[in-house]
Amino acid sequence: MTSPSKPYPPQWEQVADLRVFRTTAQEWEKLIGWRADMRKRGWKLLRVSSEGAEMVAIFGRTKAERASI
Repeated sequence: MTSPSKPYPPQWEQVADLRVFRTTAQEWEKLIGWRADMRKRGWKLLRVSSEGAEMVAIFGRTKAERASI
């Protein structure tokens, strides 16, 4: 089980850099902008979930990709 501060499996940290974005359901349309911005920088959207009143988006970039940039 993961903690609210890390809404992803611990093993993901071994292979990727991760970024977690949190917002309210009412402001969820921000994900479109975040995703476009992150894709330009080589990040991929890995998971979208909700935690209570919050919406959570997790972006990742493998450590090998980071080294080649």
